[in-house]
Amino acid sequence: MYRNRKIGVLGIVITIIVLILLVVLSNMNIDKFSYVESAVVKLVTPIQNGLVFLKNKIEGNSSFFTDLSKLEEENKRLKEENSNLEKSLRELEIIKAENATMKEDLNLKEKYADYQAIPAYIIDKDFSNYSNIMVINVGKSEGIEKNMTVIADKGLVGHIIAVDEHSSKVQPIVDPASTVSCTMSATSEAIVCKGTMDNASTLRATYIPTDTNMAQGDSVETSGMGGIYPRGIHVGTIQEVINTKNITDRYAIVKTAVDFSSVQTVLVITN
Repeated sequence: MYRNRKIGVLGIVITIIVLILLVVLSNMNIDKFSYVESAVVKLVTPIQNGLVFLKNKIEGNSSFFTDLSKLEEENKRLKEENSNLEKSLRELEIIKAENATMKEDLNLKEKYADYQAIPAYIIDKDFSNYSNIMVINVGKSEGIEKNMTVIADKGLVGHIIAVDEHSSKVQPIVDPASTVSCTMSATSEAIVCKGTMDNASTLRATYIPTDTNMAQGDSVETSGMGGIYPRGIHVGTIQEVINTKNITDRYAIVKTAVDFSSVQTVLVITN
């Protein structure tokens, strides 16, 4: 209450001063106004500033500028902490990706322990409507030769078609020029799976025996014939059977076991 009374008194004083100045100025010659106005401004401004400062002190407003400075410092500190957290998160994502690759590599070696194989990483992919080629980071120096089979954790990838000193080109089974001799696990009947230009994750199964009953979900594996792929490597599953007017022309769509859009680690079978 005391503070409010002081503020009220200050307001009355300021009002009286302003009124006196207005009366004085209204009775002065207009020619002398500029000179008097300048003098009055010089006289009144320090008083106004002092009164405002005193008023802010009484009401506690002087702490605003101090608080603003503290907020700026706090904001700067929080930005630095946020930057450090983002850097740590990126490092964690890199470690996570490296661990996933190492785990995939280990799973491959355990799953295909019966094969003599060389681990490799895919370092380049060139997938188009007419050709699908992959490049891996091992070559002649690591014992890689043409026609060696390339596999991944889920199944068959393709085979080596060209070898350099420290890299090799792989023709994946989804390449339109690729042909794989296969069998259906449910019937052991032989079929031929070819890459298509329609989809980078499906094959077209043809030469299906007329008396063979195939159904969606049947597993497809390599037959071992053809001189490239060993027998029994998982290729994919029957996704759809397309019947035609002539049963000899029917075909099936095979969903590949390997996701060629995300595969990174492979094994090259050397025996």
